[in-house]
Amino acid sequence: MNSFIAVVLVCASAIPTESCTDDKAIEVRKVRVDNELGCSSGWQEIIARTDLREDVGRTTYLKTECRRVKRPG
Repeated sequence: MNSFIAVVLVCASAIPTESCTDDKAIEVRKVRVDNELGCSSGWQEIIARTDLREDVGRTTYLKTECRRVKRPG
């Protein structure tokens, strides 16, 4: 059975989108979700509650990914 990990990467504006990865991001937020739809919602609220919100669109941008993971069992 599969589940998904919703990933939000906060990257510096100088980093091209295709180069924005876990190891190059300023911050990485991950949460397990039940389906792909869960990857597309809720992350805005997570970032809005942090100090990172001030820089988004100015010096940083957000990149979201949905990663499939196998559930044990």
